[in-house]
Amino acid sequence: MDRAGRWFLESGIREADGGVARYHYSDRKQNAKVSTEITGYAVSTFSYLHHLTKDQKYLDAAVGSARFLCEVAWDDDAGTFPFEVPDKDEPSYAYFFDIGIIVRGLLTVWRATGDPMFLDKAQRAGISMAYDFMAEEAAHPILALPEKQPEAYDVLRWSRSSGCYQLKSAMAWRDLAEATGQPALKQPYERMLEYSLATHDAFLPGHPETLKVMDRLHSYSYFLEGLLPVGDRAECREALRTGIDRVSKYLREIGPQFARADVYAQLLRVRLYADRLGYVPLNLKQAEEEAEAIKQFEIPEIGGFYFGRRNVTEYMPFHNPWSTGFCLQALAMWEGDRNIPVWALI
Repeated sequence: MDRAGRWFLESGIREADGGVARYHYSDRKQNAKVSTEITGYAVSTFSYLHHLTKDQKYLDAAVGSARFLCEVAWDDDAGTFPFEVPDKDEPSYAYFFDIGIIVRGLLTVWRATGDPMFLDKAQRAGISMAYDFMAEEAAHPILALPEKQPEAYDVLRWSRSSGCYQLKSAMAWRDLAEATGQPALKQPYERMLEYSLATHDAFLPGHPETLKVMDRLHSYSYFLEGLLPVGDRAECREALRTGIDRVSKYLREIGPQFARADVYAQLLRVRLYADRLGYVPLNLKQAEEEAEAIKQFEIPEIGGFYFGRRNVTEYMPFHNPWSTGFCLQALAMWEGDRNIPVWALI
């Protein structure tokens, strides 16, 4: 935890204004552009590290990155968070999934500090999710700004299509309902839940190229995470049980060719949550294998985690924040921190 925390704070992945880069190119020794979504993940990670350690430096970092989102990234004219802070005259877009991640991150800092700015921006972004993105059945994945017109879908690219993975971001509405005491805010989550349960079986494998299925395991795991608040319902509990088995099967089949650290971490987190809440009994043998696999992606001298590897030993030259956040949380849960609330899931 300490190594990963230092990587977030000291590696340069988090820039001076609080924005966090999408990933670091280890071969080029440079960062990709700052991403609002990844900054949202980093805010949640800093909040979680503060929960684990009570170290003020993590809460300070969470507040600083949350302020970047609210004061720099927020597009007041559009009333939403763009994908990236655009350069002058550069096209700008907003992603439904990203905004949900940002809302959930801002609420972790609001819970810790009580600062009304974070709750206000979270509410306004949640309204944008509900009114700007909602399509006939689910949610448009991408809107062009400032017109807020939906971009064309691409069924072979999960991030450019509607799908069950969006349930992870829809959790933001449940979090907002709890934070504001307005239960009506849960209604759009319930709508997304109904759509996700009806369509998730067709999401996997979902691509003719085997290695692309690994990427879809990452996004399908978001669906499983989004089920955790309602896993006491019979249909959701069954979807968790079968979904865990499906991700585990594909991960073990494809992993020798291409494996992503975040998929191992997401699967282990869902297993541990589902077991603790009494939804799906833990397969201890497979959980042990996944915990050991996660450790193989860590870069001890740096503290971050590799994004992925090919052919078992060929690690890809990307260190990224969301993989590091997922991995550190999965290992912390594996080693005993299993009582955190679902809203704290990075």
